[in-house]
Amino acid sequence: MPEIRIVLVEPSHPGNIGGAARAMKTMGLSSLAVVNPKRFPDPQADWRAAGALDIVEQAQICDSISAAVADSVLVAGTSARARHIPWPMMTSAQFAEFVHTKFKPDDCISVLFGREDNGLTNDELNLCNKHVRIPSNDRYGSLNLAMSVQIIAYDLFCQSLSERLADSDEETWDKPLATFTEVNDFLEHLQSVLLKVGFSDPEEPRNAEIRLRRLFGRIHMDHTEVQILRGVLTHIEKELMSESKLADGVQRSDNG
Repeated sequence: MPEIRIVLVEPSHPGNIGGAARAMKTMGLSSLAVVNPKRFPDPQADWRAAGALDIVEQAQICDSISAAVADSVLVAGTSARARHIPWPMMTSAQFAEFVHTKFKPDDCISVLFGREDNGLTNDELNLCNKHVRIPSNDRYGSLNLAMSVQIIAYDLFCQSLSERLADSDEETWDKPLATFTEVNDFLEHLQSVLLKVGFSDPEEPRNAEIRLRRLFGRIHMDHTEVQILRGVLTHIEKELMSESKLADGVQRSDNG
């Protein structure tokens, strides 16, 4: 089973942090990150954790989602939010199966849970490779934060019990998968080059940029592939700079 990191984004009630830790421990998970909690550490978190106080005490406190998931090769966001541009969506059970069949034990996978009142924002969901939905009653789909963690953790645990991949069926890869930070840096580099070549307009953002982010988040690039793409972008930048210098030289010659 890959390393599963539960990431709580800006929880407002410390009791939910403790409840999430307890839910995790019952299902064999131990890696917890908390992004900008309103109150934490807090005695209520310790009290709700019951026998999972060790997970609460070892939780990483981060100031951004990017910091919490920097070494992850897959980032999933839990959400029932409808999107203008569709994103890869899975139920919690489908996600558990996907994780166990596509990733290796040394891969780190982060699962994001949003705020108690309004979940994850669209910008935060854009950072995710997959969106995970917990099936529920259409008329009343409200779940407590700790309950949501429990269901995702339960499906992952059940999958770990039922899925025993034979060595012959396991996929091998020559390079490690790219981390969130590596992919995000590449996407920022790509955006910079698109601005330079006039494809993007900073005054009028387009859906194309979001779709490109979705594309590269979907294909799970490895470390070397990301470095090759960064090299292509750097080569383009050098060519643009050479053309600019040549044009400046011609202009000075004409003016002279």
